[in-house]
Amino acid sequence: MLDARTQRERIMPEPSTSTLGRKDWLWLVGVWALVAATLLWRSVNGSAGVPLFLDTDDAMRMVVVRDFLDGQGWYDLVQHRLNTPFGAEIHWSRLVDLPLAGLVWLARQITDVRQAGWVAGMAWPLLLLGVLLWLSARTTLELVGRPGLLPGFVLPILSPAILAEFSPGRVDHHNVIIVLTMATLLASLVALRRSGAAWIAGLCAALALSIALEAVPVMLAAILAFGLSYVADPARAGNLMRFGLGLGGGLAGLLMLARPPGRWLEAACDMISPVYVLAGALVGLVFVLVARLPAPRRAWQRLGLLAGLGLAAGALVSLVYPQCLGGPYAALDPWLQDNWIGAIIEAKPWHASLPELPAYAITLGAPVFLGLIAAALAFRATPEKRLGWLTLLVFLVLTMVVMLAQIRGARLAILPTIPAAAWLIAMAQQRYLARRQLLPGLSLAAAWLVFSGMILSVVVSSVVNLLPDGRAQLVSATRASKLPCLAGDAFADLRGLPPERVMTPIDLGAHLLLETPHGVVAAPYHRNEAGVLDAFRFFNQPVSEARQIATDRGLGLLVTCPAMPEMQGTGLGEPNTVLSLLAAGTPPDWLEEVSVGGPLKVYAILP
Repeated sequence: MLDARTQRERIMPEPSTSTLGRKDWLWLVGVWALVAATLLWRSVNGSAGVPLFLDTDDAMRMVVVRDFLDGQGWYDLVQHRLNTPFGAEIHWSRLVDLPLAGLVWLARQITDVRQAGWVAGMAWPLLLLGVLLWLSARTTLELVGRPGLLPGFVLPILSPAILAEFSPGRVDHHNVIIVLTMATLLASLVALRRSGAAWIAGLCAALALSIALEAVPVMLAAILAFGLSYVADPARAGNLMRFGLGLGGGLAGLLMLARPPGRWLEAACDMISPVYVLAGALVGLVFVLVARLPAPRRAWQRLGLLAGLGLAAGALVSLVYPQCLGGPYAALDPWLQDNWIGAIIEAKPWHASLPELPAYAITLGAPVFLGLIAAALAFRATPEKRLGWLTLLVFLVLTMVVMLAQIRGARLAILPTIPAAAWLIAMAQQRYLARRQLLPGLSLAAAWLVFSGMILSVVVSSVVNLLPDGRAQLVSATRASKLPCLAGDAFADLRGLPPERVMTPIDLGAHLLLETPHGVVAAPYHRNEAGVLDAFRFFNQPVSEARQIATDRGLGLLVTCPAMPEMQGTGLGEPNTVLSLLAAGTPPDWLEEVSVGGPLKVYAILP
């Protein structure tokens, strides 16, 4: 007769090394609930005066979602109140709008429109965080096994970069791309033992690219990973074909969802279009062709075959769409590229960000660099998992290259470091348990420390504050000073006015669209080139040109935030510009201040 405990063990066997068991799920839910509760409390009680949708992209995303719910068509990507009175098309994916719209619609059944947006903004990133923690745990389990599970659960929530992207209010597409990056990586790893996962990897890569082109390195990493798996083992030719068909077919189907039939052949360099569908289709064709051909006997011959066909495919795409060789901003006005895009701190190379945001740059970069080293060590130390670690190394290298080129690319590189960090911590723990001495204990603590971004951030920030050079403090102070202008209360008076056409600093535009019924000339989106150029000219060129812009657009209001960096533009040092006249307290005679208090300055534009 078996006792009760033995019977339970027979009914619920121990989980395999590739699945999460009941206790693992309890850990996952517990960690997620604790972090979600902390982030919610901080958003509600610890961020007084800070808007929920702080980033301009988050504010604009909620504008787009609200317009979609109010009847704007699926294929209509024009923001009709932007670039007033003409409107401007933006390049965002409706696939991100859809779940947000569902959450807003549900919340509208029990509360008003503004509160419904607040509820959706709170819920969506936290739901994605739960998915991310599961992906992190499963990916770690796939490579490291059960000894790496605890770091797989904990390290993501110790990364400031990850928490920043999954905090309440972060509703733009970046956190979705992070989730899809990990989904693509996990599917690529699972495909090494279950061939059907290759389809999923191709579809996830296609989905990520259809949402945002920042996923290009993710797609390239997956392509390289499957290609190298075939080079190492020709028996994996079937996976090559499955992934290629999933990627090419997925991109073709997603293009049909993204654009109306009349625009399926319209090339665009900054969003899913025939440019990227052709590239995906050629990858699929090459992979199917290679899978069907007899495999060359030697690895270098297989590598040469794939490389030659890949170069031919890339050359064909370049020949058909040469306009996209310069990247998604190739068609943007050169002055805007140099003076607007080039001035964005997060778009600067990693090394250039070090003097301005040292704590941020080191906290993001150190785990990635060390993760790459740890993954290389694991590749050498675990021959039975060598293809898996090779796959991870490919993802790490490509996402790290993006981070080095633009520091904001680190958000894609942080998560693939988790399995490598977990392996290093597991090895250090194993050595400590074998020899409970000071040196192994310090090694274990150091392994946790260097990959715990939050702790690393505190240490680096303390050092930076002891040795300030002024630049990091200036950047932080500038960012904090404009926060009152973005809070919902700042727009209370403007909210009650009849719709007007408004000139604002560029970084104020999205929040004004979210908080009021008015239209704006500019917000920070490159497809609104005309509006962005007019905003720069209005503030920085001679006042006569500003007057002409106001007349041509039929503007009724000028709304400024003196704390915004744009109010310190080049026109401030020139005579007879709007910036210099406002700073001197002598606005042009066609501007009449009608502010009633608060951080925003409001001027009526007289006929």
